[in-house]
Amino acid sequence: MLNRVSRTWLLGGIWFATLALIIAWSVAVGASLSTSALLLVMGVVPPGIVVILGFSAPPPTLAERLHSVNAKDGR
Repeated sequence: MLNRVSRTWLLGGIWFATLALIIAWSVAVGASLSTSALLLVMGVVPPGIVVILGFSAPPPTLAERLHSVNAKDGR
C-alpha cells in the first residue's frame, strides 16, 4: 500500500490527520469555537503557502541574472 503512495501525499495526510486530532482535542477540553477556528487556520495556512510557492516559476539562476546585466546593444 505504501509503495503506491507518494511521499508528498503521505506527509500531507499525516499533517491533516494531526490537525484534525488537535482540533478535536481542543473541542473536547472545552475550548471556545474561535480558538478551534484559529487552530484550524494556523494549521491550514502554512501548507497552503508551500503549495502556492511550489507551483510558482523557479527563481532565475545567478548566470541568468548576470547575463541580463551584462547584455549590451540589446543582445
